[in-house]
Amino acid sequence: MQKSIDSYNFAGKRAIVRVDFNVPLDADFKVTDDTRIRAAVPTLKKVLAGGGSLILMSHLGRPKGVADKYSLKHIIYKIEELLGEKIVFADDCMKAGAQAAALKPGQVLLLENLRFYAEEEGKPRGLADDVSDEVKKAAKAEVKASQKEFVKTLASYADCYINDAFGTAHRAHASTALIAKYFPEDKMFGYIMEGEIKAIDSVLNNSRKPVTAIIGGAKVSSKIGIIENLFSKVDNMIIGGGMVYTFVKAQGGKIGTSLCEDDQIEVAKEIMAKAAEKGVKLYMGSEVVIADKFAEDAQSKVCKVNDIPDGWMGMDAAPSSVKEWEGVLMASKTILWNGPVGVFEMEKFAKGTKAIAEILAKATQQNGAFTLVGGGDSVAAVNQMGYASKVSYVSTGGGAMLEALEGKELPGIAAIKE
Repeated sequence: MQKSIDSYNFAGKRAIVRVDFNVPLDADFKVTDDTRIRAAVPTLKKVLAGGGSLILMSHLGRPKGVADKYSLKHIIYKIEELLGEKIVFADDCMKAGAQAAALKPGQVLLLENLRFYAEEEGKPRGLADDVSDEVKKAAKAEVKASQKEFVKTLASYADCYINDAFGTAHRAHASTALIAKYFPEDKMFGYIMEGEIKAIDSVLNNSRKPVTAIIGGAKVSSKIGIIENLFSKVDNMIIGGGMVYTFVKAQGGKIGTSLCEDDQIEVAKEIMAKAAEKGVKLYMGSEVVIADKFAEDAQSKVCKVNDIPDGWMGMDAAPSSVKEWEGVLMASKTILWNGPVGVFEMEKFAKGTKAIAEILAKATQQNGAFTLVGGGDSVAAVNQMGYASKVSYVSTGGGAMLEALEGKELPGIAAIKE
């Protein structure tokens, strides 16, 4: 049965917490972005303040075995700095039994990278590309068999389990989905997970109307599931970024050398038909900023979205399009933003995306709208542009957020709720 971190009694208990400390490191192994560690601190402090001790487990990168550059020892200094506690390190996550047993209330143990073991992901490693299906099947069965022992060992270290790693909630891994079974009465979400679930629920199930989704980014193919799932939840959908040109071409427009997925043109037509059928208003903006090459120093000008000259490409939403969208957004009570509306990595073509961030901040502050920003690039944009604290919620999980918006049940969430 799922417990709440706020009402659980941690006194004298060892809590094993799945955190997402998969943070970027520079060449000297210094953390270049500590957002994920910082986000986990309230959950960790809650356990310590309640008289418990902590066993932290995470992955870092995509190691194919034990590799120093993926060791979690490199980030100990940053956890200590943000949590304000001394960290004990277990250099092998499978051999930490004695260290876990010796923990006293208020102490913190960090386990080495879970992905040093193939059992964490449950996938065999090191198979040659040309091996037969039989061999692959046998290798997979072997990993699955040893995965049971792996999970059992991790679970044996603690009295309760907290999942606070939303970024990996969409993976059915040992530390996110399987371990929860060992704590039927003592499993719960941390504050990050609680916040993410609540934010997604506010958009998908408990939204205040009107609801508007801004779907941007490069490809239609990666957003079909989200778009289709949202049609039954939203009143308006703004489509921006590189994917808009596939829609424009589907309507017979001229798009020059703009990004386009020709194999998705029929899909784009179906999406437009479905929107009409569901009564969802689609907005694509009437004008775009175009450039004669994909570069910061390109020549640029504004033109109609469906009349881009040969040799030119769409790079950003034009001010007139943003103005059209602003009216829709300022009249909305719930707004989801997933994906930038231009090539925001280039200063010259970041204006549309920045304007969207400003409008969302305004809708939140002035109109009390609930604004959720989710998905890697739009999150990077609001952080980079300084708007993260001015919207209602910024998601920490890229892939997990996308799958949740598609309406999929995430294994890491299901395991706690079961």
